[in-house]
Amino acid sequence: MIPDDLKYTREHEWVKIEGGEAVFGITDHAQEALGDITFVELPRKEDDVKQTDSIATIESVKAASDVYAPLSGKVIDINESLQESPEAINSSPYEEGWICRVSIADPEEEDNLMSAGEYKKYLDENQ
Repeated sequence: MIPDDLKYTREHEWVKIEGGEAVFGITDHAQEALGDITFVELPRKEDDVKQTDSIATIESVKAASDVYAPLSGKVIDINESLQESPEAINSSPYEEGWICRVSIADPEEEDNLMSAGEYKKYLDENQ
């Protein structure tokens, strides 16, 4: 499952760009690799994040994994429901399992992200 309307990183985060804002999450591939997710440490609202910096931590039955910011900006919203239901990332990684919303600081950073087709090819080449 790789939605066509999103952008992707090599670290398996997805980005939905909506005007000057972006929503971040981890891909179906990433949640499947992690297994059952048991805890999510979210970024804080108003935090400034830089592209490729760690912004969250996801703990699962297998391991803990950092989530990296696909774009730079200011965190304007977080998915607080993940603190009660972290398993939403497993069941709905692209909708209910979003992690945070960011006000984009540098739209040109989008050039560093992959399209759905490029991400699929990346997965095929790296498995």
